[in-house]
Amino acid sequence: MKTNEQYLERRWQALALLCMAQFVVVLDASIVNVALPSIGDGLGFSQENLPWVVNAYVLTFGGFLLLGGRMADLLGRRRVFFAGLVVVAVASLAAGFATTEGQLIAARAAQGLGAAIISPSALSIVTTLFTDGAERNKALGAWGAVAGSGGAAGVLLGGILTDGLGWEWVLWVNVPVAVIAAILTPRLIPESRAEGRERNFDAAGAFTVTAGLTVLVYALVDATEAGWGSAQTLGLIGLSLALFAAFVAIELRSSAPLVPFSIFRLRTLTGANVVGLLVGASLFSMFFFISLYMQQVLGYSAIKAGLSYLPLSVAIILAAGAGSQLVTRIGFKPVLAAGLALIALGLAWFSQISVGGGFTSDILGPSLLAAVGLGFSFVTTTIAAVSGVAERESGLASGLINTSQQIGGAIGLAVLSTIATSTTDDLLAESGGDPAAIPNALTEGFQAAFLGGAAIAALGLALTLVLIRSSDSRAHVELGDQVQVAEQFVP
Repeated sequence: MKTNEQYLERRWQALALLCMAQFVVVLDASIVNVALPSIGDGLGFSQENLPWVVNAYVLTFGGFLLLGGRMADLLGRRRVFFAGLVVVAVASLAAGFATTEGQLIAARAAQGLGAAIISPSALSIVTTLFTDGAERNKALGAWGAVAGSGGAAGVLLGGILTDGLGWEWVLWVNVPVAVIAAILTPRLIPESRAEGRERNFDAAGAFTVTAGLTVLVYALVDATEAGWGSAQTLGLIGLSLALFAAFVAIELRSSAPLVPFSIFRLRTLTGANVVGLLVGASLFSMFFFISLYMQQVLGYSAIKAGLSYLPLSVAIILAAGAGSQLVTRIGFKPVLAAGLALIALGLAWFSQISVGGGFTSDILGPSLLAAVGLGFSFVTTTIAAVSGVAERESGLASGLINTSQQIGGAIGLAVLSTIATSTTDDLLAESGGDPAAIPNALTEGFQAAFLGGAAIAALGLALTLVLIRSSDSRAHVELGDQVQVAEQFVP
């Protein structure tokens, strides 16, 4: 059996493994988008049910993240991470072999459940392997690069696999990665859990918060189809609020709560989660609308659209690395503020897209600007969200920031899709249904959505300045300096 010192010596290899698992989690949310037409033809999907190939994953992922993080703290982070890999491997295999709509949607939901177990447990392992300071910043920089670039890589890989091997391989690609990661997990990752804490799962709290999150995500992802003012949407949002209220009441009375509300006394953690929600809202939808603009207006093929994401992916990776270095030197608050400013500017630039545009004139510049902002923001929100958190609550903190980003993504996509759709529908109605007006109507709808995303990012910038404590940001730099000095005296 390996000692903790032996595991620590191999922590960078462990980080590579954890990032690989997180890459699969992020990839799964976007890789099927390009394959949807082929999936629809292959399994005879109705047009109404086809979006649920994506939504089923988002629903269970967003709903179970908080529970997954707390399970990691209580049951053991390595054990829960390993279990998540097994769930994803089995679900991905089943999804590729699906022969009906129901089978595929159920398998995608199971993939989301596995992802909700993997993501917070993996992030909490990163925070326990790397102490606060320069090393953790570098590690979270790699984590942010994976989280930010995975969505863009999914579009590219999805196009290549669908055209080259068939839509089934978009789902099967996870299987060998998950199996290899599961084999390597005991060799590279030490077991850890919240010591001295009673293993009470707070079943009532777990049920109410998971049900509340799941109902909320369902209401949001189906709001565009059902209508924001529909009885379904309003009723489901009301039900989710009632479940959250019950959760708060249960937690306040519980001796071993799922979410100890004392954690929110950390103002920077609370601020990071609020800002993380807005980052998710502004940027998750960006990938969606860029893809639609390239394929529906510019007429790009799936592979060409995927290749067009390469500069954005590379820029995110480089920016995440640079952002982690800057955090070590100047703190996370100024880097996060700069990131959100760049996102707002990039999305405002995207709002100028045109019907007769092209990659160089309409996509490259704003995508690079937004990519740098995304690289900065993903790294810094994660660092701020786990900074100063006790090790016993690292899984909870990891689950919280993941949940904030996912719920933000669902809210942003629902709201901005409604803005885009209503703008396009109004213009088509004015044209009397003239087919020649479709490209212009679509473009103006996308322009409105990008402008809405820019406004959300600007709000995130304002809240960063108000909610993130400058003293915590400076303390993070000072702690990193102290760690570096101490390491110089270690023989």
